[in-house]
Parts: sequence; structure tokens; C-alpha cells
Amino acid sequence: MPEQPAASQQPLAELSSVMQDYLKQICTATEWDDVPMTTSLLASLVGVSPSTASEMIRKLAVLGMVNHRPYGAVELTPTGRRIALQMMRRHRLVETYLVAELGYSWDEVHDEAEVLEHSISDLMLARIDAKLGNPTRDPHGDPIPSEAGVLQLPDARRLSLLQPGETGVIARISDDNPEMLRYFLEIRIALDVQVTVVKRLPFGAGTAIRLGNEGGQVDMGDAAISSIWVTS
Repeated sequence: MPEQPAASQQPLAELSSVMQDYLKQICTATEWDDVPMTTSLLASLVGVSPSTASEMIRKLAVLGMVNHRPYGAVELTPTGRRIALQMMRRHRLVETYLVAELGYSWDEVHDEAEVLEHSISDLMLARIDAKLGNPTRDPHGDPIPSEAGVLQLPDARRLSLLQPGETGVIARISDDNPEMLRYFLEIRIALDVQVTVVKRLPFGAGTAIRLGNEGGQVDMGDAAISSIWVTS
């Protein structure tokens, strides 16, 4: 079931770009994994000290963007989630445009989008969306929230959870590591490619997979295999 958009309460422009980034990071970090967002984890993801993250969380709480109890998880309020989804939409549409129209590779777009998502107008974003034909996912398979704030995740699970003999279709590839994305390009890992788990390699050496129906075997380490999500 698609999630229902939160009611509009506070304009995006009223928040600083840093605040917008915090809200987006909280939302994206818990999008595919059901993990509690702690202050220390958020600080690590944003690249700041825990004290700096704690102070920003306090400011966002005062604005009604997050809920946070001492030593507890940081959670977005409906208003905070609405703004986070707006930023996710901006980021992912920009990434998609850079790849589809400007010839960027999927390992190059994240940092560019981090800058552009704060500077383009709503009109330009709407034109980008129309130019691309209203895409529903970005180059890495992350869903693009609708203009109304609806986010539809595919029914996908990590490739690492498949057992030998099971087959899936690649639906999402984490963009956390640009070097890994370049490696995936080399071995022809891409969205919508069928992948079959052949066997677990001995002594923790990773997993052997097969791409397509007649593709050759590829041996992948745990970090790589855990960065890929597949649908049945």
C-alpha cells in the first residue's frame, strides 16, 4: 500500500539547506532498513560530530520537524517527513536527469545532486519531471516520491538473503560507494538484470552468482552482495 502524504504545513524554503539535508538523511537511511536513527548514527551519516548533530536535532524538534527523547531514536514528524520526501524527490529527479540527459554515469551523480537539489526552482523541477516522462525511480532504483508526497517502495529484499538456487531481478543498488558502482558496471550488474545465487563460497569468501539465464558465474564479496536488492 502506498503511504499517504502528510498535510502541508511549512514551506520548504523556511528551512536552511542543512536542515533539509538532515531531514532527508533521516528518511533515506531508514527507507530500506528498519533501523532506529540514533544521534550517533545520524552524525556519522551527515559527517559531523555527535554534539553538532544533537544540536541540529534540538533545533528541528523545536520547529516540529522531529521527535526525539534523550538516548532514544530520532523520528520524523508528519511535517518533517513531508519535507524530507520533497528533498528526496528533488535529489532523485536531478540524478535521473543527469544520467538520462547529460550523460553522467550513475557513480557521478550523487554529489552533483546534493548541490543542485537546493538551488533549482519548483518550475525547473516540474520541467525536469515532464522531460523525463515522470519517472518513478532514479538510476539506482530508489523510488522517486510523487509530487503529492507518496513513496512507493518495491517489494524487494537484499540479494544476500537469497538462498542458493533462488533467482531475483535487481530492483535497487545502493549508491553509498561510487567505487562499488563502478565495479558493478564492469561486471554488468544493473537494474532489471536477472540474478541467481549459485552457491556460498567456502571460508566466508563471498557468494557466487549468475547473471541472466546463460551468464557466467561471478564471485562477489559480502559488502557487494548486501548492496543489491532484488524482487521475485
